[in-house]
Amino acid sequence: MLQDKSTGSRVFDVLNYSLLFVIAAVTMLPFIHVIAGSFTTVGELAQKQFVLIPTVWSLEAYRFIFSTNVVFKALAVSVGVTLFGTLISMLLTALMAYGLSKPHLYGRKQLMFLVVFTMLFSGGLIPSFLVVKELGLIDSYAALIMPSAINAFNLVIMRNFFQNLPDGLEESAKIDGAGYWGIFTKIVIPLSMPAIATISLFYAVTYWNTYLPAILYLDDSAKWPVQVILRQIVVLASGLAGDTSEFGSDYVMPPEQTIKMAVIVVATVPILLVYPFLQKHFAKGALIGSIKG
Repeated sequence: MLQDKSTGSRVFDVLNYSLLFVIAAVTMLPFIHVIAGSFTTVGELAQKQFVLIPTVWSLEAYRFIFSTNVVFKALAVSVGVTLFGTLISMLLTALMAYGLSKPHLYGRKQLMFLVVFTMLFSGGLIPSFLVVKELGLIDSYAALIMPSAINAFNLVIMRNFFQNLPDGLEESAKIDGAGYWGIFTKIVIPLSMPAIATISLFYAVTYWNTYLPAILYLDDSAKWPVQVILRQIVVLASGLAGDTSEFGSDYVMPPEQTIKMAVIVVATVPILLVYPFLQKHFAKGALIGSIKG
């Protein structure tokens, strides 16, 4: 096939791949700079401003961040909230989306209108806080999960994916005596893995980046997720406020810029490690779920 290509096609391929390589390199440079900057010494970072490969490697920023058990506890909280939150959100979203994908569901259009309405208008911060408080979720991990358990955008994508599944599969299963629950668990779910992987990644990123709900709903700082703790570390490094007693009285504060870069790495790398396992499903799930309205 490559031998049959004309000279013009080959030139186009070379230019196309070269352009994509340049775009990919430009996209990756900020990430490389942040990672390298977090391992850079004070003098080199102040002198060069933009570092891709440190001349002298330093772990001072990471020593400061992990010099207390608070960060490890916060990481455990974030991992737990992300795992349980994603499972709960996927279960509720899939069940509701499957029901709304059925044309014979009574009140289907009205329910979809209410779902889409929440994408355009929301009650606001104070009403949301009052609802969480009245439900007795204040200072509990449930407050980080339940208010955002179903995302309207994710629900629409999942519903559209279910609508694209062949009707003949469910009809054949019904003839064989399968009920709705059996069809859902044994046929629909296995065929929907691309969409499930995509929506799971969306939910996982949302829960991992939880910050404002933790500030609003959690009174006990021991329950704070890693994003809140890392923000506190940045504040300490900036010298704006905070108590440094947990880090030791003889500890020398690393420079603010390296702390910020190390915080970005700690907050980003764990969720990035999940993406390679879902990559093969991600593009397909997002595309199929957005075709049919």
